[in-house]
Amino acid sequence: MNKPLVLIVDDEPDIRELLEITLNRMDIQTCCAENIAGGKTLLQQKSFDLCLTDMQLPDGNGLELVDFIQALPDPIPVAVITAHGSIESAILAMKKGAFDFVSKPVDLSTLRQLVNNALKLFNTEGAVAKERRPRHMLLGESLVMQEIRAKIDKLARSQAPVYISGESGSGKELVARLIHQQSSRSDRAFVAINCGAIPHELMESEFFGHKKGSFTGAVSDKKGLFQAAQGGTLFLDEVADLPLPLQVKLLRAIQEKKIRPVGDQQEIPVDIRLLSATHRNLSDMVQDGSFRQDLYYRINVIDLHVPPLRDRPDDIPVLVDHILAKLTGAGKQDRPSLSPSALSALRHYYFPGNVRELENILERALALYDGNIIEIDDLSLPKAVRGGTKAPEYDETAGSLEEHLERIEKQALTLALEANKWDKAAAAEQLGLSFRSLRYRLKQFDMDS
Repeated sequence: MNKPLVLIVDDEPDIRELLEITLNRMDIQTCCAENIAGGKTLLQQKSFDLCLTDMQLPDGNGLELVDFIQALPDPIPVAVITAHGSIESAILAMKKGAFDFVSKPVDLSTLRQLVNNALKLFNTEGAVAKERRPRHMLLGESLVMQEIRAKIDKLARSQAPVYISGESGSGKELVARLIHQQSSRSDRAFVAINCGAIPHELMESEFFGHKKGSFTGAVSDKKGLFQAAQGGTLFLDEVADLPLPLQVKLLRAIQEKKIRPVGDQQEIPVDIRLLSATHRNLSDMVQDGSFRQDLYYRINVIDLHVPPLRDRPDDIPVLVDHILAKLTGAGKQDRPSLSPSALSALRHYYFPGNVRELENILERALALYDGNIIEIDDLSLPKAVRGGTKAPEYDETAGSLEEHLERIEKQALTLALEANKWDKAAAAEQLGLSFRSLRYRLKQFDMDS
C-alpha cells in the first residue's frame, strides 16, 4: 500500500522539522511549505491525504488555506496549529470546515492521535461510509430531514464540537449517535450522559474520575466519563443543567484536551469528540448568567437544529410504520395498520412530546385495539384532536411568535393533565417528557398549583 502523504505548512523551520520527524516515524510521507502560496502550489501538484497548517503565516492567515482546501473538488482533512490560548482562531477554523486543531507547544501524543483520526476518516470514506448513511435510521423524506441527513454526513468528517438543539423527544441523541457512527471514531465508544440526572455533588467525579481516598466513599480509583469515551464521542444531553462550577472545569477540559481526576495532582490527556444537546434556550441562559458565555461558544462551534415532529407531518406515516414494526416484531403483512381517520388525527396533532410521544401513543394503542386496524378511538389523544381539530393557527395580531407558542404549549399541558385526571406522572408520560421537565414547564407557566 502507498504511504499516506501529509502537507505541512509552517514558517518556523524547527516546527516543520519536528512535525516531519514525528510523522515519518509513523510511516507517513511529508511535504513542506513555509507559506500559503507554497502550500497552494503543492496542493495543485500532488494528491495529499491531510494538511497541517499554522494559523499565522508570512503571507496571510491559515484560514485562507482552509477555505482553499474546502473549495477543492475532493477536499482533504485540514488541521490548524494555533498559538497557545488562541482558541477563538481554532473555533473559527472549524466553523469553516477544519477537521481539528492542535495548540502550540505541540503535544506529540495529541498530534499523533489527530493524524491517525484524520487518516482513518480519509481511508473509510466511500463504500464503508455509505453503509453507515443515516437514511434508514433517521426516517422521513421531508425537506428538513433531508437537510439534516446531509449535514450529518458533513459533520461526521470533522472533529468540531456540535450543539444539537431541539425539543424533548425530537431525536437529538439519535442524531448524535449517527454523527458518531459515520465518523472516524465509530469503532470506539459513544458515551451518552444526561447532565440533569447526576447529583451536583457527584458531577466532577462522574466527569473526570477520582483517586482512591480523595473524599469519603472513594474506596478505589474511578475513571470518569471523559476517560470512558477515550478515542470516541462524549454526548452531554441537557448540558444546560450543568452547575456553573462544573462549567468552568468542562471549558478547561475541552480547550486543553486534558482532565484532572478529583484528588490527583497530574492532568491526563484525553481524546474525545464532544457533542451536546438541550431543549432549553442556551443563548437566553447566557444572557441571564446561568450559563457561561465562553463555554457556550466553545460547545456551539456547529449548531444542528432537530425540528419538532409537528413541522414534518408528511413523515408521520413512515414513522408510524417503523414504530409498529419495532413494537410488534411482525412483518408488514402481519402487523396492524392505522385507519385513515387515525392517521389523519396523528398528522394534525401538535405532538408536544415529539417522536417519543408518538411511540408512547402507538404502544398504548396496541394494547387497546381489536382486529387488524388501529382506530382513532384507540389513540390516547385529546378530544379536540380526535375530532379533527388542528393545532391553533398563528395569528399575527395575537402577539409575538414566542407568546403564541407559549399559548400552544400551555394548551397541550392542560389537555394532557385533563386527559390523565391531573396525574402529573401520567401526563408527563403521554407528552413524552420526564417528570422533572413537566414540573419545570408547569412552574414556568405558573401552572404548578
